[in-house]
Amino acid sequence: MTHGSRQYTHLDELHRLHADRREAIRKRLDEFAAVDRSEYFFELTYCLLTPQSSAIHASRAVEILRSAPMNVEDVAAILRDRGSYIRFHNTKARHVLRARELFPEIAERLQDGMTSPELREWLVRHVKGLGWKEASHFLRNIGHRNLAILDRHILKNLRFHNVIRLIPVALTPVRYRAIEQKFLAFANQVGIPMDELDLVFWSRETGEILK
Repeated sequence: MTHGSRQYTHLDELHRLHADRREAIRKRLDEFAAVDRSEYFFELTYCLLTPQSSAIHASRAVEILRSAPMNVEDVAAILRDRGSYIRFHNTKARHVLRARELFPEIAERLQDGMTSPELREWLVRHVKGLGWKEASHFLRNIGHRNLAILDRHILKNLRFHNVIRLIPVALTPVRYRAIEQKFLAFANQVGIPMDELDLVFWSRETGEILK
């Protein structure tokens, strides 16, 4: 089989996956867009907890934190618990509490007319523990669009489809934006919106359409 034939086969399979899961994916994206503002802090907390940790554990931790005292000892204990274990729990507990203190300003920024890319840059600069991937994830989870969440699943799939030559060891802001533009161009090329394609890639790797 030639390289061109392999590429065609890969794209054909990608379109089949998207067609099979399109309804569930679009429902999930609609759910993100409908998230109530009262949930924004918990969505931010989830995105602070997920790096290098289980998404399921992060969700469990957030549910417990909804009714827990917000001090560093109690938050760290929740993140240390086996059923909601989060790596670097002491550091992430401090990040969650700092984000809570800053949240009135974050909420104001989310409503002041900044574009999604502008909001992302502001969040990365001001919210300790929130990198480009995590800021993109948070904004996507409250309804923003066309921001790439470049985690290992997405990068693996971009490499599989020859959108990128290598999976980078580290993502500087310049490299992140460059890969995001390649991802967006690929999405346009194949005719699948980038936000939907993100969830196709995720479900291909995990078997689930998670947030």
